[in-house]
Amino acid sequence: QLQLVESGGGLVQPGGSLRLSCAASGFTLDYYSIGWFQQAPGKERKGVSCISSSGGRTNYGDSVSGRFTMSRDNAKNTVYLQMNSLKPEDTAVYYCAAKEGYVCYEAPHKYDSWGQGTQVTVSS
Repeated sequence: QLQLVESGGGLVQPGGSLRLSCAASGFTLDYYSIGWFQQAPGKERKGVSCISSSGGRTNYGDSVSGRFTMSRDNAKNTVYLQMNSLKPEDTAVYYCAAKEGYVCYEAPHKYDSWGQGTQVTVSS
């Protein structure tokens, strides 16, 4: 059974940093591209970033480009999202999701397996 578990969320002040982790079990990530998504209260889930199955290509949404960095360690079956210079508008539940194949997408409907989410709150 494919399972993804996010961790690393929490409360941070504006300008601070967090690193989210997405650990996979029940399958190896080698052949899966991974996306990170955020969902704020009352808003639709939207893509934040994604990484190809090899890790050779990453894409970022305009609102996080230059501040967030996505990486993966296939040996540890884990994907990371380093979030720097956090802003109050980054506050949301963050989800990771997996899809088979090299190419990653920002669209949530492209993904098959989802984690339960981790809350990120940016506030002073």
